[in-house]
Amino acid sequence: MPRASDNLNAFEIAMQQFGEAAKVLNLTESQIAMIKEPRRLTEVNLPVRMDDGSIHIFKGFRCQHSVARGPAKGGIRFHPDVSADEVRALAFWMTYKCAVVGVPFGGGKGGVVVDPSQLSPNELERLARRYMAEMADLFGPEQDIPAPDVNTNPQIMAWMMDTYSMHCKHHIPAVITGKPLELEGSEGRTKATSLGLVFCVREMANHMGLDIGTSKVAIQGFGNVGSYAGQILECMGAKIVSISDIGGGFYNPNGISMSMAMRYVAESKTRTLKDFDKTGAVKKYADPMKVLEEDVDILIPAALEAQITHENADRIQAKMIAEGANGPTIPEADKILYKKGVQIIPDILANAGGVTVSYLEWVQNRMGYYWTEERVNEDLEKIMVRAFNEVINTAREYKVQMRTAAFILGIKRVTKTAEIRGLYA
Repeated sequence: MPRASDNLNAFEIAMQQFGEAAKVLNLTESQIAMIKEPRRLTEVNLPVRMDDGSIHIFKGFRCQHSVARGPAKGGIRFHPDVSADEVRALAFWMTYKCAVVGVPFGGGKGGVVVDPSQLSPNELERLARRYMAEMADLFGPEQDIPAPDVNTNPQIMAWMMDTYSMHCKHHIPAVITGKPLELEGSEGRTKATSLGLVFCVREMANHMGLDIGTSKVAIQGFGNVGSYAGQILECMGAKIVSISDIGGGFYNPNGISMSMAMRYVAESKTRTLKDFDKTGAVKKYADPMKVLEEDVDILIPAALEAQITHENADRIQAKMIAEGANGPTIPEADKILYKKGVQIIPDILANAGGVTVSYLEWVQNRMGYYWTEERVNEDLEKIMVRAFNEVINTAREYKVQMRTAAFILGIKRVTKTAEIRGLYA
């Protein structure tokens, strides 16, 4: 999925969002210095032997933004567009995402500059293991706990966990989350981000007087988050009229079957929606970005950063935006949408279901006792609903939009913890 504007810097966007909330809170320079910039950014070269015997060097990153409230927590993505600024921004968002939902983690994020579709399974395994081996001194159940992200999955997490355990000479499942169930992963993890998002959509719909059962939905990005969110909303009666991924944008005003679309992607050689229109079930947009501008009740941007900008915000017709992706809306677009009365559930709240169940997986790993999916989902619902209510109450108290309110809530929690801990001199 291309970015709507390629010259936008994700970290600068994150800093602008921070600045809006910091201004409302009147933070001192010392408080800002303690919680704004990342504490550590590591960049490594990863030599990997390819199947033809040649050695290719991949660039890898890991950023730890904050460990004030607990170990750093955040995914590892494999994508050609990974950069130092991107992982800094994502680690920053993770710090405040964890604070908003109240889980005892700080923010981290990692990535490798690679197109994994160009690697064989053996090359992908060697790259995953090399990344963990080169970064092993950073990771640990009480230091930094990675998880899947864009183009990574439970199998890749399994290889990384095994590599770390081999280095430490004993089995350490709590070093990583999003693992396969057979390797002490958690029930409910696969759909966690999507389910957490839908809990927020449900709460916002109640707040707006919107009936999900009669709502039309557009979804940009049809990976794990977008597809499962569509499936869950469809089960609640919503009509999914537009979907898109890197293969293109597609629509059907009468509704798109989520089971058909998900099955198509699973069976496709490209693992995308490419040529989905040839099934006859949908029509294809000439410009896949049109998905964002569809006349719907609920829009779920679940692709990459900087998709909704000052250039297309005026054309957004949705009444509600639930951000499944990190940073899909730039600050200039936020202001336009706020004036239009569009209700935005910000990323650091809307997509926090993944890190919430990652926390529950980490807790289960450390106990050595595992819960049912029903128990996990019950805990997820309680945490997400509580966080939603805390954010909307903060928005009312400070008379600000939901994104600023979420940052106010998170910043207050991180700042208080940092001040209580003080400085080791």
